[in-house]
Amino acid sequence: MAAMETETAPLTLESLPTDPLLLILSFLDYRDLINCCYVSRRLSQLSSHDPLWRRHCKKYWLISEEEKTQKNQCWKSLFIDTYSDVGRYIDHYAAIKKAWDDLKKYLEPRCPRMVLSLKEGAREEDLDAVEAQIGCKLPDDYRCSYRIHNGQKLVVPGLLGSMALSNHYRSEDLLDVDTAAGGFQQRQGLKYCLPLTFCIHTGLSQYIAVEAAEGRNKNEVFYQCPDQMARNPAAIDMFIIGATFTDWFTSYVKNVVSGGFPIIRDQIFRYVHDPECVATTGDITVSVSTSFLPELSSVHPPHYFFTYRIRIEMSKDALPEKACQLDSRYWRITNAKGDVEEVQGPGVVGEFPIISPGRVYEYTSCTTFSTTSGYMEGYYTFHFLYFKDKIFNVAIPRFHMACPTFRVSIARLGYLMTSLTVTPTLETIT
Repeated sequence: MAAMETETAPLTLESLPTDPLLLILSFLDYRDLINCCYVSRRLSQLSSHDPLWRRHCKKYWLISEEEKTQKNQCWKSLFIDTYSDVGRYIDHYAAIKKAWDDLKKYLEPRCPRMVLSLKEGAREEDLDAVEAQIGCKLPDDYRCSYRIHNGQKLVVPGLLGSMALSNHYRSEDLLDVDTAAGGFQQRQGLKYCLPLTFCIHTGLSQYIAVEAAEGRNKNEVFYQCPDQMARNPAAIDMFIIGATFTDWFTSYVKNVVSGGFPIIRDQIFRYVHDPECVATTGDITVSVSTSFLPELSSVHPPHYFFTYRIRIEMSKDALPEKACQLDSRYWRITNAKGDVEEVQGPGVVGEFPIISPGRVYEYTSCTTFSTTSGYMEGYYTFHFLYFKDKIFNVAIPRFHMACPTFRVSIARLGYLMTSLTVTPTLETIT
């Protein structure tokens, strides 16, 4: 009877075992862990359990075990110290830091001079001073990247890629924040736009819109494209490269570290290769990469400039008597309207290359379209070196070219709507 009257002691937070509580706390975000410190003394002690902070240090700050050992700090202290420094960028830091780490790791053995050209990160007060100078707030992801690296020295080759034709060369440097602030635009057509890159050969820059103005979305990254037929200097069309700084930078890095952009003579060339754009005829394989050149293109009048790089390779297992020489080329060029142009001619870029087992020949050429996209295909004619009378054709795979999304200048759109000569549609704007 006495045993029945004995009441079970009430279950309290203080009486719960430690391990289940730590398991529960391991699922909480850092904000919730911090809030737990203010609930009770028990939760304050448990939320300070150092292994709980390991996951957050790795997730938000990409801190490795090696870094922890070098700094001789506990995980919680590392998290708090890093948060005190770059906490305002916690939503961007991991993605941008990973992009920088991946890029440097990939380039160090391939383009060491490029990595050496990177500057140390800017200070918060430096970025605040630039905001005061230009009278606009910088995007947080832009600031975050510049806390890691404040652009690069103005050198060639530039970090943001190169392009070389027989009479044209482009190499874009990533500007440091002070140089960028000096190029901040207040003029009509590029109002509230900050340059991200600069090419000392062409004067080309990519810009980021730090405020929404003149039809641009805030944080959009673009190449400017002056209207070649407008009398109004504010009539500047735009080729859109990224929706945000993070989108722009991480997508570029992904193309580089995946091998999508080839490295040639210590430079990153911004050619895009479609893995399916390959054709094999016998022992010879032809593959094609393409690139759009905004600095040689215009929306109005419509003139879209593309370059393509072709690789011709003979299998190393081919018999020696399969060695051959290229005699001529045939192209079938089709634009977005279905208009077809056929081109035939001797050799390629003035050369008649000899291909033998295991050998590779590459060359670069270009084309233009009056439409925003088009494609090319064709064949090369070869003759065997040991059987000169025997000729054969080698297929060139069809490869497509398309310009980036573009936006027409509102200065020109305003004129067109006023004159009633053209009614702008969604298709003409994007």
